[in-house]
Amino acid sequence: QVQLVESGGGLVQAGGSLRLSCVASGRTFASYTMGWFRQAPEKEREFVAAINWSGSVTYYADSVKGRFTISRDNAKNTVYLQMNSLKPEDTAVYYCNADPNLKRLRDGRGDYWGQGTQVTVSS
Repeated sequence: QVQLVESGGGLVQAGGSLRLSCVASGRTFASYTMGWFRQAPEKEREFVAAINWSGSVTYYADSVKGRFTISRDNAKNTVYLQMNSLKPEDTAVYYCNADPNLKRLRDGRGDYWGQGTQVTVSS
């Protein structure tokens, strides 16, 4: 079992920055692809970013490219999402997830999910 706990969400003005963290416990963290999804009210869950086990390969949704950066620190069992130049449309609950298979994770079928952290971007 892998347990994921997100933190770092909050209220920020448009153009500001936040860094989300997700700490994993349980199974070996370093072997897993990690990712971030988000879900805005009355909208479907949306892929945001993913990172492979070594941190050498990353993927981003077009909507966040150039603004968000995913990274990981395997020694701390933690994945991060640095969010810059935030826009009101980034407002959502952000979830981290984990799966050994990258494609499955990007498709939203990862094995493990956190409880989410709220990000609200005001105009």
